Amino acid sequence: MNDKQKILVADDELYIRLLVKDILEPEFTVLEASNGEEAVNIASNEQPDLVLMDILMPKLDGYTACYAIKNNELTKDIPVVMLTGVGHELNRQLSQEMGATAYITKPFNPEDLLDKARQYAAELCATAS
Repeated sequence: MNDKQKILVADDELYIRLLVKDILEPEFTVLEASNGEEAVNIASNEQPDLVLMDILMPKLDGYTACYAIKNNELTKDIPVVMLTGVGHELNRQLSQEMGATAYITKPFNPEDLLDKARQYAAELCATAS
């Protein structure tokens, strides 16, 4: 049985999903979504320990998907970290208003991303127990 924590990576760019998966996979099970709608469905069905979410995606953008996850009884406690190329302060504020836990801009440092993943996944485990 796989007892690794699960992280959902939602990004419409395959390259970014693969890059993030390579960084996280030694320690975490990585789930992938290529659009916001898929992310909401996977979060609901799989209950990941953390969601890393791009903002600019098809079907549902990251803000809308984050809001949907944070306003669903099944998924409201899952931390959502926005992982995006959009670094404007207004976007950070809107992400927080939609329920995002944190905001990381691309390009990101792989070690910083791994540290954040460990931090938020550990916090969820601590609040769940």
